[in-house]
Amino acid sequence: MSVPELLARARDRGLTVATAESCTGGMVAAALTDVAGSSAVFERGFITYSNAAKLELLGVAPDTLAAHGAVSEPVAREMAEGALARSAADIAVSITGIAGPGGSEFKPEGRVCFGLARKGGGTRVETVEFGALGRAGVRRAATQHALGLLAAAVG
Repeated sequence: MSVPELLARARDRGLTVATAESCTGGMVAAALTDVAGSSAVFERGFITYSNAAKLELLGVAPDTLAAHGAVSEPVAREMAEGALARSAADIAVSITGIAGPGGSEFKPEGRVCFGLARKGGGTRVETVEFGALGRAGVRRAATQHALGLLAAAVG
């Protein structure tokens, strides 16, 4: 589904969206707001690149960050739920990952964790291993995947 279609379906269903982005640095919000009329659907975006921003703006628990690290499904869950709680949106998507270059044996380049939270509908999380596509490639792939999660959520 294209971004204009995603926005039209969300608008038709009366749904609003928030984003909580780390490694994509606002690319999902930019893709949504590139479309005229997106203000009917896009409620707000949080760019929480640092751990401090995740804590302060989204309410990610310090213990969660300490136990799992920023690139983890538990943090992606808390990011999505925090964006939902701190906005008037119906759906929130979160993205946290290793865009590269580099990474580690345990958290390689291209690993991105996503969260999708819905008001009254629970939260789902997943990890995608995009591989070493290079920084720009990982960020583009993560943006497209997050848009796909939103498209599925709006039906």
